[in-house]
Amino acid sequence: MFEFKLPDLGEGIHEGELLKWYVEVGEEIEEDADLMDVETDKAAVTIPSPRKGKIAKLNGSVGDTLHVGDVVVVIDDGSGGSMEEAAPKEEPKQESKAEEPKKEEAKPAPQAAKTSPAPSATTPGSPLNRVPAAPATRRLARELGLDINQVKGSGPGGRVSPDDVRAFSEGKPQAATAATTPPEAAGEESREAPVFSGGTSGIPFFEVEQMPDFEEQGPVEREPVRSIRRKVAKKMVASMVMVPHVAHMDEADVTDIEAFRAAERKRREGTPGGKLTLLPFVIKAMTGLLKRYPMFNASLDPHREELVYKKYYNIGFAADTDRGLMVPVVKGTESKSIIQVSADIVDLATKAREGALDPADMRGGTFTITNVGPIGGTGLIPTINYPEVAILGMGRVTEKPVVRDGEIVIRKMLPLTLAFDHRVADGAQAAHMVTELCKLLSDPNQLLLES
Repeated sequence: MFEFKLPDLGEGIHEGELLKWYVEVGEEIEEDADLMDVETDKAAVTIPSPRKGKIAKLNGSVGDTLHVGDVVVVIDDGSGGSMEEAAPKEEPKQESKAEEPKKEEAKPAPQAAKTSPAPSATTPGSPLNRVPAAPATRRLARELGLDINQVKGSGPGGRVSPDDVRAFSEGKPQAATAATTPPEAAGEESREAPVFSGGTSGIPFFEVEQMPDFEEQGPVEREPVRSIRRKVAKKMVASMVMVPHVAHMDEADVTDIEAFRAAERKRREGTPGGKLTLLPFVIKAMTGLLKRYPMFNASLDPHREELVYKKYYNIGFAADTDRGLMVPVVKGTESKSIIQVSADIVDLATKAREGALDPADMRGGTFTITNVGPIGGTGLIPTINYPEVAILGMGRVTEKPVVRDGEIVIRKMLPLTLAFDHRVADGAQAAHMVTELCKLLSDPNQLLLES
């Protein structure tokens, strides 16, 4: 029997959600054949089988959170050994008499052993019994040289937060666990964290109330928040709670640059980067402006109370896919031409739609642009892609009557919104940068000269 442990999923990623099994228990599988799909905070990946043989056991069900190092599959590859010898070792749990009744209450899956229940205090460090914590929190613990399984979590269900890790590192008394009911007893809903039970957040006048009983009013349909949608939800909550958003709006006259773009797109049809849209022009214009307004290409470290100014320029763009919102990143835009940026956008957008983005394709962004123009809308107020400090929103280009030299003329106008973190930048700085952006986008000659 061969125990296959979940492999390294990429830099800084230590857990993922099981999206799909390609095999069943008893089924024969070839080496390198598709085994399972796992989705991390960055992207979905298909993991191939490391051996040829018969599937003896699958440890996990769709929706479970799996951790790197957990035994996820047992394959009978003819090397000998029994199922008992190959199965994940859970015997240490029997050493605690207090846990024996829980084991009787558990509902064993016919083909899968859950890999994601919250850990028991009697078996710290066990791959199947790790304290609940986000990947970033686990990384912080490693950087501080701590065993995170020794840290008492103050979050719901004993979830460990970065503050818990720092308090443990400094030897400070730790807060009592917020939820005393073991996640094992909470059922399948506690895969990643138990259902929030209400209560205060520690922020004055802010309290999350329980949901009303919607079924009392009529029929409803419930769907678990999973996969990309769950990760987007977490990131958006973090951004809106932590970052004081301010939005500055303006319109750019893109009549001339649109005429130039359309002519070049026709001339370069079929060549790399030839599928020109307005986005690569905006990316190049913003890259130059971020050099002059570095506060918008920064991040605020709230723990060290430091501003981190990035001297590299990686511009992310929001991509709407069937699996949810993704933000691929065009790297090194300061050293690329508009045509090269256009080629990168086409390549990354295609991968996003096909579900083929590598985690590295969405890592390292310093500033994000979201363009809802192709869909529609007169404008938008975008949410900052935390831990970045600013995001540019593009609306739909429309023809409008405007006044030029005392006369009313029809021009193509692009609505722009810069949402930014008011902790790191002021309204005047945002106004200056957006005004300069509008000037660059109104004159293709000036844009090409300055980019």
